[in-house]
Amino acid sequence: MVKETDLYAPVKSFLEGQGYEVKSEVGAADVVALRAGEDPVIVELKTRFSLALFHQGVARLALADLVYLAVPRGAGRGFQKALKENVSLCRRLGLGLLTVRLRDGFVEAHCDPGPYAPRISKPKRQRLLREFSRRVGDPNNGGATRVGLVTAYRQDALRCAAHLAEQGPSRGRDVKDATGVDRATTLMRDDHYGWFEKVDKGVYTLTPKGIEGLQRYGAPEPAQPKADTQSTA
Repeated sequence: MVKETDLYAPVKSFLEGQGYEVKSEVGAADVVALRAGEDPVIVELKTRFSLALFHQGVARLALADLVYLAVPRGAGRGFQKALKENVSLCRRLGLGLLTVRLRDGFVEAHCDPGPYAPRISKPKRQRLLREFSRRVGDPNNGGATRVGLVTAYRQDALRCAAHLAEQGPSRGRDVKDATGVDRATTLMRDDHYGWFEKVDKGVYTLTPKGIEGLQRYGAPEPAQPKADTQSTA
């Protein structure tokens, strides 16, 4: 079982290689490093990412501007995903992040402490606003799992399904005209939910799975007119 003390020797060697004098368990800090004429560097050691680790790191910012968190380096996609997310969190909190490869003591710095300047992603914001404007009503409960959420896309699929349930096999352009779903033909052709089946050129019918979808989610409200999704912010 990995212990926090297993991280200390590699981290100490890493810092000493940069000219620091390093000591452990100084006051509340796991590791303190000093270099002549410079501010101290503090490193908090933990065997895994945890809320407690970030709490400790933030608390150490009362002692020094340069605070790093250090965890063992894991393997696999799960660790890589956690690493990416926690690097982002460290940047937002003004913390640095080190990983230690225990088999050979290799230490890697993934980000350094410093002020965080948030940047808005305009494409992501536009996708958010577009989804908001296209969704009719408020069909989901806040905090629900992502699986099975009623998105604007699912609402359009339900409109197409409801039309087919009532009218039977129909041409894509007729479904579009009747439902107001401009992407009706593409939506039924792509068939992400397994609800539609092509029975002739440009003609689609509802599958048993589509009937189940209608029973589960219910017939949707009519489509809203197109709205301008440009932000005024």
